[in-house]
Amino acid sequence: MNYRFNRIIVLLLGFMSGCTTISPSFNQAVEPSTEIFSHDYLDNALHHTVNGEGRVDYTALKNQPEDIEAYFQLISRYSPDSHPDLFPSEQDRLAYWINAYNAAVIKIVLTYYPIAGIEEVTPPFPFFFLSDKTGFFIFQRPTFGGITTSLYYLENSVIRERFSEPRVHFALNCASRSCPRLPNSAFTATQLDDQLDHEARRFFAEERNLKIDTEKETVFLSSILDWYRDDFVDWYEAQYPGKEATLIDYVALYLCEDKAQQLRTEAANYSVEFIPYDWRLNDQHSAE
Repeated sequence: MNYRFNRIIVLLLGFMSGCTTISPSFNQAVEPSTEIFSHDYLDNALHHTVNGEGRVDYTALKNQPEDIEAYFQLISRYSPDSHPDLFPSEQDRLAYWINAYNAAVIKIVLTYYPIAGIEEVTPPFPFFFLSDKTGFFIFQRPTFGGITTSLYYLENSVIRERFSEPRVHFALNCASRSCPRLPNSAFTATQLDDQLDHEARRFFAEERNLKIDTEKETVFLSSILDWYRDDFVDWYEAQYPGKEATLIDYVALYLCEDKAQQLRTEAANYSVEFIPYDWRLNDQHSAE
């Protein structure tokens, strides 16, 4: 995720020692089972350990890591960049990168679990001038198709840069409670558009991400809409040329008809504020 890191600092950190390489734990090689890359291992892991609220049973994954480890080994060795023949369409490639990001997040959490939140994964040196999220998003280095990089790079220089698809922000999960709910199934190329649409609608259906306060004449939105404002507005303007878009225009696309109408009319002149992010771990076993 993009948390207003200074890009120059981030680039410098990429060349610094002290990063932690996140490697597969299995010694036995896992090979793709079909001509097109399969997400079955991840799908099975999510199905058995993610509940309807998107909370993860990290204890169960820690005790029975076979599926998530097999999948992490696959994405460590294969990617659309290293083996393009396994990813024939743009949907195949985007589904891979979303799943790979979410799986890598889970793998990093399991490496340090039990933790109360990702902020407990600290940088190797006391970089007091940096965000307390850098230990997780920059200094942890999973491998994708033989290339070791950071979650920050994966999201911003691969997913966001290569795909003009703002709905990915409702599919990528950073293991925190204010993140979009983690689905209990993997994203797939054949269902990707429907899945992304479902996640966007589910995201804005929750008051923790969208609240229209008529007394305060304020629309409260998830901070994700603030961090990635240009992604949403630029996409909307490309799809609906001739209109100077706002975040409200984008959000209304994924609401039921009545609420969309309320947002476009009654709340059209309301102020917009962003809801503080809850960085506590999305763990089924953590206290509320």
